[in-house]
Amino acid sequence: MAVSVAIESPLQDDVTGLVEALDAYLVPLAPVEFHFGLNIEEMAGDATAVFVARSDAGEAVGLGALKDVGLDTGLRTGEVKRMFTAPTVRGQRIGSTLLDAICARARELGIERLVLETGVGEGLAAAVRLYENHGFTECGAVLDYPDSGYSRFFEKKLSA
Repeated sequence: MAVSVAIESPLQDDVTGLVEALDAYLVPLAPVEFHFGLNIEEMAGDATAVFVARSDAGEAVGLGALKDVGLDTGLRTGEVKRMFTAPTVRGQRIGSTLLDAICARARELGIERLVLETGVGEGLAAAVRLYENHGFTECGAVLDYPDSGYSRFFEKKLSA
């Protein structure tokens, strides 16, 4: 499936629907206190760019976000958030297309390092493979996330 990816407002019904589907998918994977996703209002904030993948028919089929968190460990840092592909189109490299767009935008903004937090377990194995295939390496806890058995952390240094 060919998709187009653009930065869009999360305040659209179809994008909100993807966020709700992501939240529902994550519920059984960890206790609620270890869910760290941005809500729609946070996603609409100035520090966050939301990337939406759309099919040729205009249907929102995936999303991801880039949050500019400023300086962390001496490097301008961005955080990858809310990565999700609709179950009906998984395996068609939409997540990869979204992550490529996020990395490109981060470079344009002068972000030197990307970080992310994701859960553990088989339910997130495909996400982990996606991140590793895009050059992210596992690291210790990032930003202000607790170091718990429910999270894995990844980083990627970007060349300017």
